[in-house]
Amino acid sequence: MDSITDCYRTEFTARITSVAEDRVVLDRTLFYPLGGGQEPDRGSLCSDSVSAQVTDVRGRDAVDHVVGPDHGFETGDAVEGSIDWERRYAHMRMHTAQHLISGIVYESFDGARTVGNQIHHHRSRIDFRPILFEGEMIEQLVHRVNALIDDGLAVSVDSMTRGQIDALMPPERTNMDLLPSHIDELRVVRIGEDVDICPCAGTHVRDISEIGEVVFLSRKSKGRGTQRFSYTLADLKE
Repeated sequence: MDSITDCYRTEFTARITSVAEDRVVLDRTLFYPLGGGQEPDRGSLCSDSVSAQVTDVRGRDAVDHVVGPDHGFETGDAVEGSIDWERRYAHMRMHTAQHLISGIVYESFDGARTVGNQIHHHRSRIDFRPILFEGEMIEQLVHRVNALIDDGLAVSVDSMTRGQIDALMPPERTNMDLLPSHIDELRVVRIGEDVDICPCAGTHVRDISEIGEVVFLSRKSKGRGTQRFSYTLADLKE
């Protein structure tokens, strides 16, 4: 998604460039593919004669849209795509919450880094290192996160070079040191001025007030110095 506005788009037109037994490739798409710890979009594709549900989306350049066997689409077909908005918006809110939580953990707990995350539409998780959540640390973290959400902060998407990002944030905070060195131009998601600045290709909300209330679910040790923080949003609890 080139902009925050694009994250809110749910319908588009495209043309099929290739077909396989259970999937199709389009010349353009709004479907977010599996990647960056975020689950893929779902939705539907329709031509003049065929309608099918998109159950999975994989790849980056030539994106495969899984529509099931014997789908009936043909190369060259014009199609209309529709995104499952409820699922997409849940991912947008969950992923923006992850950035917010990660930024606050880094600032509050001696530079603990985000070393992994999984964004789902009912519950999500973040792995931090080095950290050991003790005493009231999680209660304080969740309280601060929700206080910031209540106040609201704008979320923006920009294209920035490595040098521009490094001038704003330490490389270990943005995980720049984990990205291939030949990649210089990056899509960056920014919360407020400096609450969080992080290279990311995922979908996000325009303002953190849209996240709603973050609810802590569990804490789990994932090896020496690594802790898994699982969370959901109050209105998305299963």
